Amino acid sequence: MTKTQRTREICALAPIVPVLVIDDAAQARPLAEALVAGGLPALEVTLRTPAALEAIRAMAEVPGGVVGAGTLVTPEDVRAAKEAGAQFGVSPGATDALIAACEAEGLPLLPGAATASEAMALLEKGYDMLKFFPAEASGGAPALKAIGAPLPQISFCPTGGVSPTNARDYLSLSNVICAGGSWVAPKQMVEASDWAGIETLAHEASKLAD
Repeated sequence: MTKTQRTREICALAPIVPVLVIDDAAQARPLAEALVAGGLPALEVTLRTPAALEAIRAMAEVPGGVVGAGTLVTPEDVRAAKEAGAQFGVSPGATDALIAACEAEGLPLLPGAATASEAMALLEKGYDMLKFFPAEASGGAPALKAIGAPLPQISFCPTGGVSPTNARDYLSLSNVICAGGSWVAPKQMVEASDWAGIETLAHEASKLAD
């Protein structure tokens, strides 16, 4: 079992992993319920707001959902996320300290890489399921396809600038398992508690790999 087998299983649950920035923890549970009902069970809550950890706690109780913590940067982030109930972690990059903390806590990690050298360094540490970030700014699907040619043993979840218009370009690549996207939970729809609308967006996103 590689260090990223569980991460790979989570990434394979649906073609899109919602990347969520939550300002009000009271919205976390109904948001998670809408996304899961729409066919997107793996959820990434970014640790960019004061409400993030409380939101992870609420989402961790939603049946059928697998909630993770995004924007893990420090070992302290890892411990707080794990304590809040996160089942996986996502990072924009990777450091030895962050990787050590995730392994110590038993938190499956999706570490970020944007270059062949970064991907090779992570592969050397036993990580073969990576986040390609920032995807569009790093050259998009053509760049990821090019990186994948000499490194077929590594799979990716591109995140950053992925949208309904370009998601299929990524998902059609042999080295892409899923993609991360924020469009399935638009800020205005969350603030309006439009859970039915979000469920519809999730359902459409769940079909993108068809």
